Amino acid sequence: MTTVSDILQPVELDLENLLVDLRSLIGAGHPILQAAAEHLFSAGGKRLRPGIVLLISRSLTPQGDLPVKHLKLAQITEMIHTASLVHDDVVDEAATRRGVATVHSKFDPRIAVLAGDFLFAQASWHLANLENLQVVKLLSRVIMDLADGEIKQGLFRYDSCQSFSTYLEKSYCKTASLIANSSKAIGVLSEVSDSNLDMLYLFGKKLGLAFQVVDDILDFTGSDQQLGKPSASDLASGYLTAPVLYALEEKTILSEFIERKFSNEGDLDKALELVRSSNAIDRSRQLAEKFASESRHAIDWLPESSSKEALLGLSQFVLGRLY
Repeated sequence: MTTVSDILQPVELDLENLLVDLRSLIGAGHPILQAAAEHLFSAGGKRLRPGIVLLISRSLTPQGDLPVKHLKLAQITEMIHTASLVHDDVVDEAATRRGVATVHSKFDPRIAVLAGDFLFAQASWHLANLENLQVVKLLSRVIMDLADGEIKQGLFRYDSCQSFSTYLEKSYCKTASLIANSSKAIGVLSEVSDSNLDMLYLFGKKLGLAFQVVDDILDFTGSDQQLGKPSASDLASGYLTAPVLYALEEKTILSEFIERKFSNEGDLDKALELVRSSNAIDRSRQLAEKFASESRHAIDWLPESSSKEALLGLSQFVLGRLY
């Protein structure tokens, strides 16, 4: 089975050097920030986001060392991601992430929020030092989207009347925006055409959405170990994802369990059975496959290289998590 490490092999050395510097930047002099960094290093973080930035950079810079600004952008991308994980864990009251104690459970929720804020501020400072206004706007938009996604997720908890477009907007903000905008930003630094910038953005957007839909499917079909959190935890928390929204179209009684927040004994188990016995999982899988296919087509224009092959392989890896 292909692993993330296999896919990222073309930029393996770039990633190793980047992550050594990143850990030093995040953790220096701040024990709480060092704990946040452990999400990346001890908790088995996939490192996909900086890896994608580096793979695109390698695709556009096939010879020699990568430009310093490209490496910095990859660092900034993962700093933003790390900050969002710290905040997400506080909001979700998660005790662990991939078996490692979360920052707020190890220290204190207030300190964890401040740690996330500090990481966002640190990322913004390094972003400003790239001295490229278009890149600053793209990555600043990501930070806004992450907050917007969390707000949307909270507002629509246990709301069985929410639209599918609301779910996709939330998914874009929380998962796809960072991949989409950092992919476009590396294109800006590489001075590609406007039309190809749009394609890089589309690649990241569709790949991120495919990743999120697959995650949402696994909430019903995966193991706790595979998910890094208890299965069915999203539904139990009132977060209605693609499988639930599709199931609601077939089995309207599901809305009764959701609206009363699974307060009666057996409600959650009955709801899970309704989702699993419907066509919702298959329809969600088809949606993920559609997004993955669209992401592959968006980078047809990239020159042939091992890095391009790795980028194409990412969509297959994402879908492969289902099997």
